[in-house]
Amino acid sequence: MNDHEIEQTPAVLEAILHDTRRIGFTRGSEPQTGTLLRTLAASKPGGRFLKLGTGTGLGTAWLLSGMDATARLDSVDNDPTVVEVARRHLGHDPRVRFHIADGGDSLAQLPPSQFDFMYADTWPGEFTHLDLALSLLRVGGIYFVDDLFPQPSWPEGPAPKVGALISELVKRRDFIATKLAWASGLMILARVNAPNTDMQRMRHTTRRR
Repeated sequence: MNDHEIEQTPAVLEAILHDTRRIGFTRGSEPQTGTLLRTLAASKPGGRFLKLGTGTGLGTAWLLSGMDATARLDSVDNDPTVVEVARRHLGHDPRVRFHIADGGDSLAQLPPSQFDFMYADTWPGEFTHLDLALSLLRVGGIYFVDDLFPQPSWPEGPAPKVGALISELVKRRDFIATKLAWASGLMILARVNAPNTDMQRMRHTTRRR
């Protein structure tokens, strides 16, 4: 078995990759990660999905290829240049909505326990605002994070934060976590208990300010 042999890639993927290279964006989801995203998305029929860090839409394309017709995806990024690529190729799909916004602000405004799947692919929801992000998942919801191995595209300084993130995720009692030393370095968590009431109160206070 060769897990680098990727079959049935999304039809739009090559066009997105072409435009991704054209604008010099280097942080898109890789094909191995994409195949796993597609499989996990297929396990959530009618699900609500959230992607933090749209980028040029590579990960979004993989998610959409696994989602059924009744599932819905919100994808958030603060960079209009990369989001424009995603919109150009995927914006016709009624299952996805693209938001140009700060990830942390978006997390603070969303009600808890409404998503079935979250792909955290940017700093908010991963290295910052982690509790807020996790509180958005329903029981049974999946939190997916990649790029836990050192990446050429990393800015200065994230390596120590990765170790702290992994330590924080594995010790949580409201999730079951699995680490995968595969692809770019992945973790998958499934929520087993409802978000705590203190976090919900904090979110409500944040929205009122």
